[in-house]
Amino acid sequence: MARNDGRRSALADAGIRVLADEGGRGLTHRAVDAAAGVPRGTASNFFPTRDDLVAALVDRIEERLAPDPDAVTRLSQGALDRAAFAEHLRDLVRRLSATPHLALALFELRLEAARRPSVAASLGAWRRRDFEADVAFSASAGLPAGRVELALFHYAIDGLMLDRLTAPMDESLSIETVVDEYVERILR
Repeated sequence: MARNDGRRSALADAGIRVLADEGGRGLTHRAVDAAAGVPRGTASNFFPTRDDLVAALVDRIEERLAPDPDAVTRLSQGALDRAAFAEHLRDLVRRLSATPHLALALFELRLEAARRPSVAASLGAWRRRDFEADVAFSASAGLPAGRVELALFHYAIDGLMLDRLTAPMDESLSIETVVDEYVERILR
């Protein structure tokens, strides 16, 4: 079959929606076909196995959550201080919040990774690449955060997003306030 990147992306996007709406058990080739509005069998032509489908979803989530290159350039050209780092984190939270189904699908994949080594492998590889890119960027840009601080931020943002997307314990705190407090407390 000839590679059709547009169709592949559309199917992966449909799979992300299915995963967010139905959970891991609802993610089937047939459900993806229905969500994408394509003939039955289309998803399995592009992603023959469920592992192939899940790997495609991980790749698509990584692609869609990538920071805007202009935002990265602005950050690296400005004053590299706590305020810049807080803005970097707010940008991450904005990207996750702008597409809640994407963040929910990511959490679903993380849960599935606890039970399926193949999912853990593809998702873990992306998360490690993402983390190492943050560490390299922080070091090269002179941001006030090392590996430990960056890991703490990732853990904190994951918890914040899980809370906001599921059953918030305190909606009176704005995300901006929470992020600013993370920066203030972690970067002492």
